[in-house]
Amino acid sequence: MGQAWEKFKKNTNVHRLATLCLIILVLYAARSMMNTILLTFIFTYLIVHLIRFTQKKLPNLPSQVIVVLAYLLVIAIIYFAITIYVPILIKQIVKMSHSLMKFYQSDNMDWLTQYLNHYISDSEITTQAKHGVTILVHALTNVGTLTIAFFMSLIMSFFYTIELDSMNEFSHTFLNSRHLSWLFKDIAYFGNKFVNTFGVVLEAQFFIALCNAAMTMICLIIMKMPQIIALGLMVFILSLIPVAGVIISLIPLSFVAYSVGGIRYVIYILIVIMIIHAIEAYILNPKFMSSKTELPIFYTFVVLLAGEHFLGTWGLIVGVPIFTFLLDILGVKSVKTKKPKILKIENKK
Repeated sequence: MGQAWEKFKKNTNVHRLATLCLIILVLYAARSMMNTILLTFIFTYLIVHLIRFTQKKLPNLPSQVIVVLAYLLVIAIIYFAITIYVPILIKQIVKMSHSLMKFYQSDNMDWLTQYLNHYISDSEITTQAKHGVTILVHALTNVGTLTIAFFMSLIMSFFYTIELDSMNEFSHTFLNSRHLSWLFKDIAYFGNKFVNTFGVVLEAQFFIALCNAAMTMICLIIMKMPQIIALGLMVFILSLIPVAGVIISLIPLSFVAYSVGGIRYVIYILIVIMIIHAIEAYILNPKFMSSKTELPIFYTFVVLLAGEHFLGTWGLIVGVPIFTFLLDILGVKSVKTKKPKILKIENKK
């Protein structure tokens, strides 16, 4: 038994596979906390990058000062968002809903109403209405859960980054464990891989979504479309979904465009989305994803479907980065990062 255990510890590939399976099992057991785990990682990743970038420009500036200033700025943004922009956003969403209702109730949609009434009974409509109320209650519950997870993640990432150096030093002591050093070294190995694949791909997708939302909002302003902030936020959130996000955002944009300017505006929206998609494919992706793994569209959709099945809504956002991480771990296709800052931090331990 003792010899088998020693052989197991000496075989790097075997015990790394066992460690990876253990990590997956732990994450699966903690799947109810996935919102908090992913948000904490994202906030911590961004703040650590901000610390390294700022200290490169200002070497004598303590990291604690950078962290405090960054979180004060985040709190200020949240305050202004809640007090100023959220009421505007709610008002614009209500107006957009009214516009869509008018669109469905217009004379142009009588044929659709008659068709639906012909095939759908009153009892089925009642059943669907009850189902819709259930979905609404579930959505409101999810919003409350996500809000709690958001603030918990901010607090946890704050305490991690405010004590970044001591956290690294303390974490380094696990690598010197007399009995399980191999396990903690494997966890550190996967941690480095995870940050240098998942983190940079997700960061790139975030910047792409930001650019997509900005370009879309500019075009909507030129077209004098209503509810710019609400539509811009919708485009940003959907653009976090690789490839499919642009296609999904086209549907509500087309409805709003039709309610404002008819079929002519729908054609304009189609042209705008095609141009933005071309800019994303030929300019933004090479710019932000040049050193990352790019997947064929078929693989992307398969990963999105699998991610949504196993992780829900989060799977649409983090499915591709996780799959990229697995490709790197399996040695299928590595992600070459130009500046693996987190990796350097880990190696300083």
